[in-house]
Amino acid sequence: MKELRDKAVRIFQAGVRAADPYAAVQAAADHVTDRPALIIAVGKAARLMAKAALDRFAGVRTLVVTNYENAATLDGAQVFAAGHPVPDENGAQAAQAVIAALRAAQGPVLALISGGGSALLPAPTAPLSLGDKAAVNALLLASGLDIRAMNLIRQHLSDLKGGGFLRLASPQPVMALILSDVVGDDLSTIASGPTVAPIGTGAEATALLKDCGLWAQVPQAVRDHLTSKAAPNGLPPAVNILVGSNAQSVAAMAAVAQDAHVIPDAVAGDVRDAAVLICDHARVGITLWGGETTVMLRGTGRGGRNQELALWIAVEAAKRGWTDWVCLQGGTDGRDGPTDAAGGLVDHGTLARITAQGGNPEALLANNDSYAALALAGDLLITGPTGTNVADLGVLIRRG
Repeated sequence: MKELRDKAVRIFQAGVRAADPYAAVQAAADHVTDRPALIIAVGKAARLMAKAALDRFAGVRTLVVTNYENAATLDGAQVFAAGHPVPDENGAQAAQAVIAALRAAQGPVLALISGGGSALLPAPTAPLSLGDKAAVNALLLASGLDIRAMNLIRQHLSDLKGGGFLRLASPQPVMALILSDVVGDDLSTIASGPTVAPIGTGAEATALLKDCGLWAQVPQAVRDHLTSKAAPNGLPPAVNILVGSNAQSVAAMAAVAQDAHVIPDAVAGDVRDAAVLICDHARVGITLWGGETTVMLRGTGRGGRNQELALWIAVEAAKRGWTDWVCLQGGTDGRDGPTDAAGGLVDHGTLARITAQGGNPEALLANNDSYAALALAGDLLITGPTGTNVADLGVLIRRG
């Protein structure tokens, strides 16, 4: 079993390496024909993306905004560490520094954008407060909505999202190199689309909040803002280049896992449904996939979508009578939800190990307590921060 578990980890690591932010920016640097006057890097991969840019454009003023786990000093750059997934005051201060830099730019702006940027760079539109934005974000994260729906709402509460970055930089030209953490690589959804047009209107954001039953729970200031928000003027142009994605990482895993079956469509939707879909596709041998699922919070436990999906796969495999298998489900950023785990590494003995330690797998799942369940089994996937983020990857190796 250790052999299979180690093999699953090696395959997963190949996918993470394919999303290396430094290499991605280096490879795309030839597209940057005009030396930038300002570099803004934001997201979980921001520091490594900025390092690659500074190695090419030394001396350019550079601001980096990333999560606490990935923050470290970088020669030639001002680095801000901020909260993720819930925005915090450090992120708000970083956003104001970015806004001031964009307004003062005296030449081309190079934006380096990666997943996580939405929460890391909160710039509440007046008269909204950071508390208003944090309250909405917490509600969205617990709602089960997909990332596009969440960002439709977030964009209308921010001065930077949904093309706001371009308005602030105008009349200076903007080029963005984008590392995608979003299934399908919709540029308007990655980091809430600071350099592209918004997903929808304020009226559509209002309708969505009402349809999903959240309207009455969001702060009154947010309701007032969305119902009175005028349609913005057209956006200044920008050049947006995709430099890495989930699909590319899945392809890298397939390259090292010979004769693997790749689930053709990205795995998305509710984790329980996703577990059934994955097991339906799984063959004897190796099965690979990428995507990003959602969790509806019904309990008070601790975990994340990758940990919960791994545990549901263990439950589904037991129902099907599988006897010899391993499954790794992990986030490429190394952090799943508000935990120190990247996901789970489960096998046919996982449920029995949880039970032997006094846990009840079904009760723990019902309480969204996948972290505790996997900890009991010794099946947490701990990688530490990876410095990148291209959504989630999965590996299932089945012998029987």
